[in-house]
Amino acid sequence: MNETITRADLSQAVYEEVGLSRNESSELVELVLEEISTALERGEMVKLSSFGTFTVKSKNQRIGRNPKTGEEVPILPRKVLSFRASNVLKDAINDGHSEA
Repeated sequence: MNETITRADLSQAVYEEVGLSRNESSELVELVLEEISTALERGEMVKLSSFGTFTVKSKNQRIGRNPKTGEEVPILPRKVLSFRASNVLKDAINDGHSEA
């Protein structure tokens, strides 16, 4: 069950569901992904109702440790992308799976 959904898969789904041409479907998928990427690059939050929220978080510099040598090394400040799934998506993922 370790399948990966690609841009081509998304384009194919749009083609089949919406009825646009294959080229138009591909362009639409690219435009949506580009808009999401651009918003995140600007530091904006991207919230997709019933799916989840993408945010960019800033991490401060900290001291880490090389696991091989035990040597302390600085981890530089950086920005990381965070995704928080909506309750609707969480419920859909867990539907039919009971805790054991």
